[in-house]
Amino acid sequence: MREVAIIGSGMTKFGELWQKSMRDIYVEAALKAIDDAKVDHIDGLYVGCMSSGLFVGQEHVGALMADYLGFGNVPAVRVESACASGGFAFRQAFLDVASGMSDIVLVGGVEKMTDGADVTYALATAADQEYEVYYGVTFPGIYAMIANAHMKEFGTTREQLAMVAAKNHKHGSLNPNAQFPGLVSVETVLKSTMVADPLRLLDCSPVSDGAACVILAPLEIARKYTDVPVRVIASGAASDTLALHQRETLTTLKSVKLAAERAYKMANVRPENIQLAEVHDCFTIAEIVVTEDLGFFPKGKGGEAVEKGLTSLEGRIPVNTSGGLKSKGHPVGATGVAQVIEVYEQLQGRAGKRQVRNARIGLTQNMGGSGASSVVHIFSV
Repeated sequence: MREVAIIGSGMTKFGELWQKSMRDIYVEAALKAIDDAKVDHIDGLYVGCMSSGLFVGQEHVGALMADYLGFGNVPAVRVESACASGGFAFRQAFLDVASGMSDIVLVGGVEKMTDGADVTYALATAADQEYEVYYGVTFPGIYAMIANAHMKEFGTTREQLAMVAAKNHKHGSLNPNAQFPGLVSVETVLKSTMVADPLRLLDCSPVSDGAACVILAPLEIARKYTDVPVRVIASGAASDTLALHQRETLTTLKSVKLAAERAYKMANVRPENIQLAEVHDCFTIAEIVVTEDLGFFPKGKGGEAVEKGLTSLEGRIPVNTSGGLKSKGHPVGATGVAQVIEVYEQLQGRAGKRQVRNARIGLTQNMGGSGASSVVHIFSV
């Protein structure tokens, strides 16, 4: 396999983009990435998109985006893995370039969630329809069960969950593309509307529109386009049962753990070598569980780590410096690629006020549903 590097990136602001269509926001992000990379052609195109058929009534998304971008004859395909669609699209693009099949590949993620679709119904298609959704259990309820189990087993507190939200909003306040860049206090989180006990409104990621794109090339030609190519040194993926009740435990996301182990082995690094991470904080409890399953902290100590400031911008392992899904927003198909962009910009030293000092190795973790699919990438300069 060839070594692969990121040579350009572009994304839209995340939020309620009422004046733009799904194709508009994808093309906007793609053109920014093409301009950033200074390429004059692409050999292939991948689009991470979870549920465009339900959200906007549009399928055949790969060909549509290639057409409207002006590259109508290149191979173009949509990749779907629920909320991990963007991360898995990135993985497919990485494998395309690494295999030697293509040299310059554009990979992006996009979702238009605010155009009138039943968002709860669309997102619930990523859960087990017969054993969860049929009985009225959707993702806030699923993650509430995970939170309750974690609190009972390890003593994780309601305040520690709120600290995740407050920390990520503080990071997001430094991100010009964040949907909700305002500061949020722990007290405000604790007083927000109850959604599914113990999770409150401000424990939950928002409904968002947005797109994010990067361009990949083999390392051997990447320096033609950038002075600081960011290498993709590992890609690990795994899956698990859709239904929560079929798992051995509610407090470990096995797909996250396995994907991380495979990525660490491929990159020949250990969790302690990671200097920053973007993880899938669809709910505050998700960040706590994921940081444990990635090996950053012992099982049961994720909440305590947040309370001690270990995951803050100035902490031992800054987590979600972009603001995460919680503050930056969560247009589900775009999320995994937006995570990559944050690490890319951090490793290039162009993250502005949220820059992690001397960052050289970063990680992204993107997952679908309640962790039925997960993908982990590791990057270095």
